[in-house]
Amino acid sequence: MSRPPLYAALHSLRKVRDAGRGALLWGYERRLLREVRGHGRLPRHLGLILDGNRRYARAAGLQRELGHSFGAEKAHEVLQWCLELGIPAVTIWVLSTDNTSRDPEELAHILRLLEREARSLATDPRIHAHRVRVRAIGQHGAFPPQVLAALRELEEKTAGYDGMTLNIAVGYGGREEIVDAVKCHLAGRAAAGAGLADVIAELKPEHISAHLYTAGIPDPDFIIRTSGEIRLSGFMLWQSVYSEFYFCDVYWPGFRRVDFLRALRDFQGRERRFGR
Repeated sequence: MSRPPLYAALHSLRKVRDAGRGALLWGYERRLLREVRGHGRLPRHLGLILDGNRRYARAAGLQRELGHSFGAEKAHEVLQWCLELGIPAVTIWVLSTDNTSRDPEELAHILRLLEREARSLATDPRIHAHRVRVRAIGQHGAFPPQVLAALRELEEKTAGYDGMTLNIAVGYGGREEIVDAVKCHLAGRAAAGAGLADVIAELKPEHISAHLYTAGIPDPDFIIRTSGEIRLSGFMLWQSVYSEFYFCDVYWPGFRRVDFLRALRDFQGRERRFGR
């Protein structure tokens, strides 16, 4: 059945309008990219809190698990953006220690995604071409064996690389990280024969920093959180003391390149004082 002439005309106008909007957005994105590259100052270590997968799915009328799947695809996109700009270190927070108490079906889906993405990254040409060292940070003891094996294979295949460092924070909590660091320091000093009084007297912040999951790379100078939530929720509590923060209203699967570039331009416009 043919459509009424008015309907067809309106449909054509919408197509022209949407094409025009796309062209405008593309032009704006190109301008932002030139500004960001032209400024020169980029984060040495970018932290990303990937928030809003479930709400994205709910808003779109999709199954909850699809939100996590779309979120995993978005992480691949954002990795590409970071590689193109030459950001030296990136930490993405995929799963918190609090998240592990979620509905068992949802958690199982997230862990299956994690296994799939780890195996995918292990053979991703971009990872090897750019010599990206990938590390899984957090507490993984309770993960299924196949997930642990996939993460271990990914770390082993990239262990010798000296390009970008990509930390995947899974089973991660900032408080747990600090506790683990303190335990490592105490165990090391005890093995060296130091007494408790000596350990207390000599303890300095750098002793804790040396045992954090991110030891050996700069603290994050810029942290982006999506979904409109304005809090850290325990992300890199020790390392973020002088970080700059950017809170974006869009849910993680809907995070666009233009949103990413806006955030970086905002970072470049800030004066960092480091408490001085």
